[in-house]
Amino acid sequence: MSHLPAKQQKGIRRFDSDKLFKIGATIAGVYVLVIIALIVFQLFFESYPIWIEEGFGFVTGTDWNPVEGRESFGVFPYILGTLITSALAMAIGVPLSIGIAMFVSDAPPKIGNPLGFLVELLAAVPSVIYGLWGLYVFRVYFRDYIEKPIHDTFGDSIWLFSDTPLGLDILTASVVLAIMIIPTVSAVSREVLMAVPQQQREAAYMLGATKWEMFKLAMFPYAKTGLIGAAILGLGRAVGETIAVTMLIGNATGINAIPESLFGPGQTMSSIIANEFVEASPASLHLPALIGVGLVLLSMAVCINIVAHVLVTRMLHVREGAINS
Repeated sequence: MSHLPAKQQKGIRRFDSDKLFKIGATIAGVYVLVIIALIVFQLFFESYPIWIEEGFGFVTGTDWNPVEGRESFGVFPYILGTLITSALAMAIGVPLSIGIAMFVSDAPPKIGNPLGFLVELLAAVPSVIYGLWGLYVFRVYFRDYIEKPIHDTFGDSIWLFSDTPLGLDILTASVVLAIMIIPTVSAVSREVLMAVPQQQREAAYMLGATKWEMFKLAMFPYAKTGLIGAAILGLGRAVGETIAVTMLIGNATGINAIPESLFGPGQTMSSIIANEFVEASPASLHLPALIGVGLVLLSMAVCINIVAHVLVTRMLHVREGAINS
């Protein structure tokens, strides 16, 4: 190679580096697919006995009885619990997260930088810490100052608030879940808003826009893809969160886990696994049933992400088409 002209040597080195990068990127992409395929195969293989015994009724059933000789398993109440807590957490957490991101991105650096650092720091707090804080501190105040007044005022007329609040219920778990997703969503949203060119803000202010109009007309249309992506990240955490939800949701089982009001106990798919996995006997259907719950949880998380990406893509096409027309 030393006898080749310098230009040819440079071309060979560039070719080698490009080829190595292509091979490395391909290996990384295949690695992800292989890991996902292995997880799905292992979950299905380990839960195969419950699918043979219950069939599709495992997904639609409401019974959950691990007693040997009377075993019956249905995961439907836990699917409902997962969807309701995640939806409530998103409804509470995403607007607050975007509001925090708006404030931090627009505040002077002396205030915005430390505040942004604190928000990112909260994302690193383990979920068990949120769970302990929620169980011993937040639950008491939330029950006494929020849930009981709502129950006393609306409990007789609105079924959502009809159960007696104990603090270990769907609403408490959802609020703590919302607090847990706020750091993730707000940190990503802040980065997205700060990536919007400064000319967008200045142009809006030059046209006489207020601060809210500046965000609404100049910032959000430019950053909408990133903001939706941040919300999807939060949804992924809300669906899969385990420990904190297990401590606060009340842990009802079977048909009793179907939420009848926001102040009633419930159960999510991740919390039923955390509660019963250690006690499940490998010789019974209990363990395959819990692994089957894990397979359903994984499938639901994948479906939510696919649907979210499809909705985002369609929304962007529709709005871009409207703008272009």
